[in-house]
Amino acid sequence: MQRKLKLGFDNYAIRSLGWKASRLLDYAASLKVDAILLSDLDVYESHTEAHLKELRAKAASVGVEIQIGTLSVCQSSVLWSGRFGSPEEHLKLTIRIAKALGSPVARCVLGKVDDRRSPGGIEARIAETVQVLKNVRSYAVDSGVKIALENHAGDMQAWELVNLIEEAGRDFVGATMDTGNSTWALEDPLTNLEILGPYALSTGIRDSMLWEVPDGAMLQWTALGEGLVDFKTYFERFAELCPHTPIQLETISGRPIPIPYGRDEFWEVYPKARTREFMRFLALVKRGSPRKPFAIPAGSDPQEAEQEFQRAELERSVKYCREVLGLGLKS
Repeated sequence: MQRKLKLGFDNYAIRSLGWKASRLLDYAASLKVDAILLSDLDVYESHTEAHLKELRAKAASVGVEIQIGTLSVCQSSVLWSGRFGSPEEHLKLTIRIAKALGSPVARCVLGKVDDRRSPGGIEARIAETVQVLKNVRSYAVDSGVKIALENHAGDMQAWELVNLIEEAGRDFVGATMDTGNSTWALEDPLTNLEILGPYALSTGIRDSMLWEVPDGAMLQWTALGEGLVDFKTYFERFAELCPHTPIQLETISGRPIPIPYGRDEFWEVYPKARTREFMRFLALVKRGSPRKPFAIPAGSDPQEAEQEFQRAELERSVKYCREVLGLGLKS
Protein backbone atom coordinates (compact mmCIF):
# COMPACT_ATOMS: atom_id res chain seq x y z
CA MET A 1 0.00 0.00 0.00
CA GLN A 2 1.22 3.50 -0.85
CA ARG A 3 -0.60 5.12 2.08
CA LYS A 4 -1.83 3.90 5.43
CA LEU A 5 -5.62 3.89 5.64
CA LYS A 6 -7.71 4.05 8.81
CA LEU A 7 -9.40 0.77 9.69
CA GLY A 8 -12.57 0.46 11.75
CA PHE A 9 -15.99 -1.15 11.84
CA ASP A 10 -19.70 -0.36 11.85
CA ASN A 11 -21.46 -1.51 15.02
CA TYR A 12 -24.14 -3.10 12.80
CA ALA A 13 -21.60 -5.83 12.04
CA ILE A 14 -22.11 -7.17 15.59
CA ARG A 15 -25.70 -5.99 16.06
CA SER A 16 -26.86 -9.18 17.79
CA LEU A 17 -24.67 -8.43 20.81
CA GLY A 18 -26.75 -5.35 21.60
CA TRP A 19 -23.78 -3.44 22.99
CA LYS A 20 -24.04 0.25 23.77
CA ALA A 21 -21.44 2.79 22.65
CA SER A 22 -19.15 2.55 25.67
CA ARG A 23 -18.82 -1.25 25.36
CA LEU A 24 -18.30 -0.90 21.62
CA LEU A 25 -15.42 1.50 22.21
CA ASP A 26 -13.81 -1.05 24.53
CA TYR A 27 -14.19 -3.70 21.85
CA ALA A 28 -12.74 -1.40 19.18
CA ALA A 29 -9.76 -0.75 21.42
CA SER A 30 -9.27 -4.49 21.93
CA LEU A 31 -9.19 -4.99 18.16
CA LYS A 32 -6.68 -2.11 17.83
CA VAL A 33 -8.72 -0.43 15.13
CA ASP A 34 -8.59 3.27 14.38
CA ALA A 35 -12.26 4.10 13.99
CA ILE A 36 -15.84 3.07 14.62
CA LEU A 37 -19.12 3.97 12.96
CA LEU A 38 -21.96 4.11 15.49
CA SER A 39 -24.65 3.77 12.86
CA ASP A 40 -27.89 4.02 14.86
CA LEU A 41 -29.30 6.38 17.47
CA ASP A 42 -30.22 3.58 19.90
CA VAL A 43 -26.59 2.77 20.62
CA TYR A 44 -26.34 5.52 23.26
CA GLU A 45 -27.44 5.33 26.89
CA SER A 46 -28.91 8.78 26.31
CA HIS A 47 -28.62 11.72 23.92
CA THR A 48 -27.73 14.21 26.65
CA GLU A 49 -24.71 16.42 26.20
CA ALA A 50 -23.21 15.08 29.45
CA HIS A 51 -23.33 11.46 28.28
CA LEU A 52 -22.00 12.31 24.84
CA LYS A 53 -19.15 14.28 26.41
CA GLU A 54 -18.19 11.19 28.42
CA LEU A 55 -18.20 9.03 25.30
CA ARG A 56 -16.08 11.54 23.41
CA ALA A 57 -13.53 11.55 26.21
CA LYS A 58 -13.47 7.76 26.32
CA ALA A 59 -12.95 7.54 22.55
CA ALA A 60 -10.01 9.93 22.84
CA SER A 61 -8.51 7.92 25.69
CA VAL A 62 -8.59 4.65 23.74
CA GLY A 63 -7.52 6.29 20.46
CA VAL A 64 -10.63 5.48 18.41
CA GLU A 65 -12.13 7.98 15.98
CA ILE A 66 -15.93 8.11 16.11
CA GLN A 67 -18.27 8.51 13.16
CA ILE A 68 -22.00 8.43 13.80
CA GLY A 69 -25.14 7.75 11.84
CA THR A 70 -28.82 6.93 11.58
CA LEU A 71 -31.21 5.38 9.07
CA SER A 72 -33.82 6.89 6.76
CA VAL A 73 -34.49 10.61 6.53
CA CYS A 74 -36.99 10.18 3.69
CA GLN A 75 -40.56 10.25 5.01
CA SER A 76 -42.06 8.32 2.09
CA SER A 77 -39.48 5.52 2.26
CA VAL A 78 -40.47 2.08 3.48
CA LEU A 79 -37.70 2.48 6.09
CA TRP A 80 -39.05 5.70 7.60
CA SER A 81 -40.08 5.36 11.26
CA GLY A 82 -40.86 8.84 12.59
CA ARG A 83 -39.46 7.96 16.05
CA PHE A 84 -37.29 11.05 16.13
CA GLY A 85 -39.75 13.55 14.73
CA SER A 86 -39.84 14.93 11.21
CA PRO A 87 -37.02 14.11 8.77
CA GLU A 88 -35.47 17.50 9.53
CA GLU A 89 -35.74 16.99 13.30
CA HIS A 90 -34.28 13.49 12.94
CA LEU A 91 -31.35 14.76 10.91
CA LYS A 92 -30.69 17.70 13.23
CA LEU A 93 -30.59 15.33 16.20
CA THR A 94 -28.07 13.17 14.35
CA ILE A 95 -25.96 16.22 13.51
CA ARG A 96 -26.09 17.42 17.14
CA ILE A 97 -24.87 14.02 18.35
CA ALA A 98 -22.13 14.03 15.71
CA LYS A 99 -20.90 17.45 16.81
CA ALA A 100 -20.95 16.46 20.48
CA LEU A 101 -18.92 13.30 19.78
CA GLY A 102 -16.46 15.01 17.45
CA SER A 103 -17.69 13.09 14.43
CA PRO A 104 -17.07 15.04 11.21
CA VAL A 105 -19.93 13.19 9.51
CA ALA A 106 -23.53 12.22 10.11
CA ARG A 107 -24.37 9.15 8.05
CA CYS A 108 -27.96 8.60 6.95
CA VAL A 109 -29.86 6.75 4.24
CA LEU A 110 -32.74 7.24 1.85
CA GLY A 111 -34.26 3.75 2.11
CA LYS A 112 -33.99 0.39 0.39
CA VAL A 113 -34.61 -1.36 -2.92
CA ASP A 114 -38.39 -1.51 -2.34
CA ASP A 115 -38.50 2.28 -2.72
CA ARG A 116 -37.71 1.85 -6.39
CA ARG A 117 -41.26 0.43 -6.80
CA SER A 118 -42.98 3.20 -4.83
CA PRO A 119 -45.08 5.91 -6.54
CA GLY A 120 -42.76 8.07 -8.63
CA GLY A 121 -39.96 5.55 -8.27
CA ILE A 122 -36.57 6.26 -6.78
CA GLU A 123 -36.41 9.68 -8.46
CA ALA A 124 -39.33 10.90 -6.33
CA ARG A 125 -37.63 9.61 -3.18
CA ILE A 126 -34.37 11.29 -4.22
CA ALA A 127 -36.14 14.63 -4.76
CA GLU A 128 -37.76 14.38 -1.33
CA THR A 129 -34.44 13.57 0.33
CA VAL A 130 -32.70 16.45 -1.43
CA GLN A 131 -35.29 18.86 -0.02
CA VAL A 132 -34.78 17.53 3.51
CA LEU A 133 -31.03 18.02 3.16
CA LYS A 134 -31.46 21.57 1.87
CA ASN A 135 -33.76 22.32 4.78
CA VAL A 136 -31.01 21.49 7.29
CA ARG A 137 -28.09 22.94 5.34
CA SER A 138 -27.47 25.94 7.59
CA TYR A 139 -27.68 23.79 10.73
CA ALA A 140 -25.16 21.29 9.32
CA VAL A 141 -22.78 23.99 8.11
CA ASP A 142 -22.93 25.86 11.41
CA SER A 143 -22.26 22.60 13.25
CA GLY A 144 -19.26 21.76 11.06
CA VAL A 145 -20.73 18.33 10.27
CA LYS A 146 -21.11 16.88 6.78
CA ILE A 147 -24.01 14.58 5.94
CA ALA A 148 -22.96 11.26 4.40
CA LEU A 149 -25.76 9.60 2.39
CA GLU A 150 -25.30 5.87 1.91
CA ASN A 151 -26.01 3.70 -1.12
CA HIS A 152 -28.22 1.54 1.09
CA ALA A 153 -29.91 -1.84 0.60
CA GLY A 154 -30.13 -1.50 -3.16
CA ASP A 155 -31.94 1.86 -3.08
CA MET A 156 -29.60 3.81 -5.37
CA GLN A 157 -26.89 3.07 -7.85
CA ALA A 158 -23.73 5.12 -7.46
CA TRP A 159 -24.54 7.62 -10.21
CA GLU A 160 -27.97 8.24 -8.67
CA LEU A 161 -26.41 8.98 -5.30
CA VAL A 162 -23.93 11.35 -6.94
CA ASN A 163 -26.82 13.22 -8.57
CA LEU A 164 -28.51 13.48 -5.16
CA ILE A 165 -25.33 14.84 -3.55
CA GLU A 166 -24.73 17.40 -6.28
CA GLU A 167 -28.35 18.58 -6.20
CA ALA A 168 -28.37 18.95 -2.42
CA GLY A 169 -24.94 20.61 -2.25
CA ARG A 170 -21.54 18.97 -2.21
CA ASP A 171 -20.29 21.58 0.23
CA PHE A 172 -22.13 19.81 3.07
CA VAL A 173 -23.22 16.43 1.66
CA GLY A 174 -21.08 13.45 0.68
CA ALA A 175 -21.37 9.68 0.50
CA THR A 176 -21.15 6.66 2.72
CA MET A 177 -19.77 4.18 0.20
CA ASP A 178 -20.96 0.59 0.75
CA THR A 179 -19.35 -2.23 -1.22
CA GLY A 180 -21.96 -4.82 -0.29
CA ASN A 181 -24.89 -2.61 -1.22
CA SER A 182 -23.27 -1.85 -4.56
CA THR A 183 -23.64 -5.50 -5.58
CA TRP A 184 -27.29 -5.40 -4.47
CA ALA A 185 -27.69 -2.47 -6.88
CA LEU A 186 -26.18 -4.33 -9.88
CA GLU A 187 -22.71 -2.80 -9.56
CA ASP A 188 -19.19 -4.14 -9.39
CA PRO A 189 -17.72 -2.59 -6.19
CA LEU A 190 -14.73 -1.29 -8.17
CA THR A 191 -17.09 0.57 -10.52
CA ASN A 192 -18.95 1.91 -7.50
CA LEU A 193 -15.64 3.10 -6.04
CA GLU A 194 -14.70 5.02 -9.19
CA ILE A 195 -18.01 6.91 -9.06
CA LEU A 196 -18.46 7.42 -5.30
CA GLY A 197 -14.84 7.52 -4.14
CA PRO A 198 -14.39 11.27 -4.69
CA TYR A 199 -17.50 11.86 -2.55
CA ALA A 200 -16.83 9.27 0.18
CA LEU A 201 -16.85 10.52 3.77
CA SER A 202 -17.57 7.16 5.38
CA THR A 203 -17.87 3.55 4.27
CA GLY A 204 -19.49 0.17 4.82
CA ILE A 205 -17.07 -2.50 3.60
CA ARG A 206 -17.72 -6.22 3.12
CA ASP A 207 -17.08 -8.85 0.48
CA SER A 208 -19.71 -10.34 -1.85
CA MET A 209 -20.28 -13.72 -3.45
CA LEU A 210 -22.59 -13.86 -6.47
CA TRP A 211 -23.71 -16.78 -8.57
CA GLU A 212 -26.09 -17.55 -11.39
CA VAL A 213 -29.60 -18.90 -10.78
CA PRO A 214 -32.32 -19.55 -13.39
CA ASP A 215 -33.90 -16.08 -13.22
CA GLY A 216 -30.76 -14.04 -12.57
CA ALA A 217 -28.33 -14.10 -9.67
CA MET A 218 -28.08 -14.73 -5.96
CA LEU A 219 -26.04 -12.47 -3.71
CA GLN A 220 -24.55 -13.41 -0.37
CA TRP A 221 -22.13 -11.22 1.55
CA THR A 222 -19.01 -12.66 3.15
CA ALA A 223 -16.08 -11.75 5.34
CA LEU A 224 -13.36 -9.89 3.47
CA GLY A 225 -11.19 -12.09 1.33
CA GLU A 226 -13.85 -14.79 1.03
CA GLY A 227 -15.87 -13.40 -1.86
CA LEU A 228 -15.28 -12.01 -5.35
CA VAL A 229 -14.00 -8.49 -4.71
CA ASP A 230 -10.36 -7.81 -5.56
CA PHE A 231 -9.65 -5.77 -2.44
CA LYS A 232 -5.95 -5.30 -3.16
CA THR A 233 -6.87 -3.39 -6.31
CA TYR A 234 -9.83 -1.79 -4.55
CA PHE A 235 -7.80 -0.26 -1.74
CA GLU A 236 -4.95 0.83 -3.99
CA ARG A 237 -7.52 2.96 -5.83
CA PHE A 238 -9.27 3.88 -2.56
CA ALA A 239 -5.99 5.38 -1.31
CA GLU A 240 -5.92 7.61 -4.38
CA LEU A 241 -9.57 8.71 -4.31
CA CYS A 242 -10.37 9.07 -0.60
CA PRO A 243 -7.24 8.46 1.52
CA HIS A 244 -8.62 10.19 4.63
CA THR A 245 -11.89 8.23 4.72
CA PRO A 246 -12.02 5.44 7.33
CA ILE A 247 -12.60 1.87 6.18
CA GLN A 248 -15.59 0.83 8.29
CA LEU A 249 -16.10 -2.93 8.08
CA GLU A 250 -19.77 -3.89 8.01
CA THR A 251 -19.91 -7.66 7.66
CA ILE A 252 -23.47 -8.93 7.15
CA SER A 253 -22.68 -12.46 6.09
CA GLY A 254 -24.76 -15.54 5.46
CA ARG A 255 -28.08 -14.25 4.14
CA PRO A 256 -28.92 -14.79 0.44
CA ILE A 257 -30.50 -11.97 -1.59
CA PRO A 258 -32.13 -12.77 -4.96
CA ILE A 259 -31.48 -10.43 -7.87
CA PRO A 260 -33.90 -11.64 -10.60
CA TYR A 261 -32.62 -9.61 -13.53
CA GLY A 262 -33.77 -12.38 -15.90
CA ARG A 263 -37.36 -11.28 -15.40
CA ASP A 264 -38.69 -8.49 -17.62
CA GLU A 265 -40.55 -6.79 -14.75
CA PHE A 266 -37.29 -6.47 -12.79
CA TRP A 267 -36.09 -3.76 -15.18
CA GLU A 268 -39.18 -1.60 -14.73
CA VAL A 269 -37.52 0.06 -11.75
CA TYR A 270 -34.15 0.50 -13.49
CA PRO A 271 -35.22 2.49 -16.58
CA LYS A 272 -31.90 4.36 -16.71
CA ALA A 273 -29.52 1.54 -15.76
CA ARG A 274 -26.20 1.77 -17.58
CA THR A 275 -25.44 -1.21 -19.79
CA ARG A 276 -21.66 -1.11 -19.42
CA GLU A 277 -21.88 -1.02 -15.62
CA PHE A 278 -24.32 -3.92 -15.59
CA MET A 279 -21.99 -5.94 -17.83
CA ARG A 280 -19.20 -5.51 -15.27
CA PHE A 281 -21.56 -6.71 -12.56
CA LEU A 282 -22.55 -9.67 -14.74
CA ALA A 283 -18.88 -10.63 -15.13
CA LEU A 284 -18.69 -10.92 -11.33
CA VAL A 285 -21.79 -13.12 -11.27
CA LYS A 286 -20.30 -15.49 -13.82
CA ARG A 287 -17.15 -15.93 -11.72
CA GLY A 288 -18.99 -16.85 -8.54
CA SER A 289 -20.16 -20.09 -6.98
CA PRO A 290 -23.04 -20.92 -4.62
CA ARG A 291 -22.75 -20.45 -0.88
CA LYS A 292 -24.93 -21.89 1.82
CA PRO A 293 -26.68 -19.38 4.08
CA PHE A 294 -25.82 -19.20 7.75
CA ALA A 295 -27.77 -21.72 9.83
CA ILE A 296 -27.93 -22.13 13.60
CA PRO A 297 -26.00 -25.32 14.49
CA ALA A 298 -28.18 -28.08 15.87
CA GLY A 299 -28.49 -27.93 19.63
CA SER A 300 -27.10 -24.39 19.86
CA ASP A 301 -28.71 -21.40 21.50
CA PRO A 302 -29.85 -19.25 18.52
CA GLN A 303 -28.84 -15.91 20.01
CA GLU A 304 -25.44 -17.12 21.16
CA ALA A 305 -24.78 -18.78 17.80
CA GLU A 306 -25.67 -15.58 15.93
CA GLN A 307 -23.46 -13.51 18.20
CA GLU A 308 -20.52 -15.88 17.78
CA PHE A 309 -20.99 -15.91 14.00
CA GLN A 310 -21.09 -12.12 13.71
CA ARG A 311 -18.01 -11.61 15.89
CA ALA A 312 -16.07 -14.25 13.96
CA GLU A 313 -16.95 -12.67 10.59
CA LEU A 314 -15.84 -9.23 11.73
CA GLU A 315 -12.68 -10.36 13.50
CA ARG A 316 -11.63 -12.50 10.53
CA SER A 317 -12.15 -9.47 8.29
CA VAL A 318 -10.08 -7.23 10.57
CA LYS A 319 -7.28 -9.79 10.51
CA TYR A 320 -7.42 -10.06 6.70
CA CYS A 321 -7.35 -6.28 6.32
CA ARG A 322 -4.37 -5.93 8.60
CA GLU A 323 -2.29 -8.97 7.62
CA VAL A 324 -3.07 -9.34 3.91
CA LEU A 325 -4.00 -5.82 2.81
CA GLY A 326 -1.80 -3.86 5.19
CA LEU A 327 -4.63 -1.61 6.36
CA GLY A 328 -4.86 0.28 9.65
CA LEU A 329 -2.62 2.77 11.42
CA LYS A 330 -2.02 0.61 14.49
CA SER A 331 0.12 -2.51 14.72
